[in-house]
Amino acid sequence: MLALERRKRILDILGKEGSVLVSRLSEELSVTEETIRRDLEKLETQEALIRTHGGAIPVDENVYELSLEKRKRTNISAKECLAQEAVKFVKPWDTIFLDASTTTFYMAKEIKKLHNVTVITNSVRVINELSGISDIKVIGIGGMLSQNQSFVGSHAEDTIKNTYFANKMFFSSKGIMEEDSWILESNEQECAIKQKMIDNSMERYYICDKTKVGRVGFVKLTPISKINYFITDYSPSEKWLEKFKDEGIEVKIITE
Repeated sequence: MLALERRKRILDILGKEGSVLVSRLSEELSVTEETIRRDLEKLETQEALIRTHGGAIPVDENVYELSLEKRKRTNISAKECLAQEAVKFVKPWDTIFLDASTTTFYMAKEIKKLHNVTVITNSVRVINELSGISDIKVIGIGGMLSQNQSFVGSHAEDTIKNTYFANKMFFSSKGIMEEDSWILESNEQECAIKQKMIDNSMERYYICDKTKVGRVGFVKLTPISKINYFITDYSPSEKWLEKFKDEGIEVKIITE
């Protein structure tokens, strides 16, 4: 059996049983345990599973934080369109918060075309994208550098809480639940940063591509009642639109 066939078989077993053991896979596939460990390592680098002691479990995208590079490749066209729409709300002399999501990174590419805007962010990628643009003032909040290329931790949180205020905040998240109207995250540190930005901003713009609707994160970021604008390529139900109206939230639906 070729390596690709063997790894596909491993994923098939994992999908059916919910977990796998190195010892059992070694016996069932008639290869050494070291070979199985290499297979699992390879599959983990492809984010097809998560290795555990002695085996592996599935990647549950509802709770597992995808790597930066994979998120950058996910739904790119929609994120670019949403970013272009969101930037229309940015006006000269605005001070804005941008979180470290991939969507706000695409926003930064559009913000480069604007004038007299101040951007406060924890995203290293946004900082790099906007560096050297004479009409854009960029403030990085500092703190501990995460694998997401963002500043997180207590220093970053306190810097936002005690130092900065913005008239507009633009952010995305892991997902949103239509039933209970919570915006959800899967990374506690990123969530804490976004919550401080929400608290210290006048208007909050939630940018939500349709893949996020119904996706569960294990951290509650904010109820939708705290946002002012919902920018999406998803078509909400009439019931949900009514709820947005009741909360005074402006909904902007775009099509690619």
